[in-house]
Amino acid sequence: MQIEERHGLRVHRLETTGEPWTTNDATADLIGTAMYDRVDLIVVPIERVDPAFFELSSGIAGELLQKATNYRLRLAIVGDVTARTADSSSLRAFVDEAQRGGGLWFVPDDAALEARLVAAAV
Repeated sequence: MQIEERHGLRVHRLETTGEPWTTNDATADLIGTAMYDRVDLIVVPIERVDPAFFELSSGIAGELLQKATNYRLRLAIVGDVTARTADSSSLRAFVDEAQRGGGLWFVPDDAALEARLVAAAV
């Protein structure tokens, strides 16, 4: 786990390697740690996201977003989701809606994350 200050925001970045993150317990632990460390944004590499997250019928994405919203945390999924969104119109709509809001960002790489951080700091 890394916590860093970026453009006035405290950012908690999960490591690329480790267990996939999807369960309620893992989410509760992550949010609890973020709240303790006064984090504004949790960055999750796509390698750490369980594939079930991208199956909207599983409810994992919605639960995660709701919990983060309840605690006023932002989430960023870093990695390419184009193959997944190409296969699912509902996932594509979910990602598009998330991009318009401020609570969940899907960014293809660290450069795009940096751009979002700069824009959020303004």
